[in-house]
Amino acid sequence: MMAGPVIPERYRAALGDDDPFLAMFEAPQALRKLLKGLTEKQLSRRPAPGKWSIKEIVAHLADGEVILGSRYRLVAAHEKPAIAAYDQDLFVERLGADAASAEELVADFEMARAVNLGLLVRLPDEAFARVGIHSERGEESLGTMVAMYAGHDRVHLDQIETIRTGLFPPKKKARKAAPKAAARSAARKPAAAKRAAPKRGAKAPAKKAAKRK
Repeated sequence: MMAGPVIPERYRAALGDDDPFLAMFEAPQALRKLLKGLTEKQLSRRPAPGKWSIKEIVAHLADGEVILGSRYRLVAAHEKPAIAAYDQDLFVERLGADAASAEELVADFEMARAVNLGLLVRLPDEAFARVGIHSERGEESLGTMVAMYAGHDRVHLDQIETIRTGLFPPKKKARKAAPKAAARSAARKPAAAKRAAPKRGAKAPAKKAAKRK
């Protein structure tokens, strides 16, 4: 059995003390919020050579959720089943992510996550202590997997936010022209008032009698 960390530290840190089930439930909506307002072209733009685009990260989350579903089921039903690792880069490269829209990939992630959460909710508590043998990390319980991948979501959501902020920062709002126009108008008023003011010694116009209503 290969030795390895039960939960990679960066996933543990990303989740913190939060409830992993709640974090998993909220992740699809958080993902949609991060993608809102970006075009397909922007979502497909890579931040640097060899780095995933936002769309490719979404594809990774969707594909990973399908793999997770099979792992959850194997561990919950079998006695210490083998859990095969997979090459996440090859998944993104060869599973046709570029032929799907970002919306389709998000929908895939939402659907797979909903199915998996349905399974986790109906499993008895003792099922989360059951273990599988990961080909790289060694023995891993179902409870550990849930916590790890809740943190995994957070890491990739942060990654998407970083890419969005770096490549597509929010545009600064243009200053309103109204204050300037008001200032120009105010500057003209003294001159206009000076021209309209009666000359010294001139008789003031007689007041008209007010009409009674």
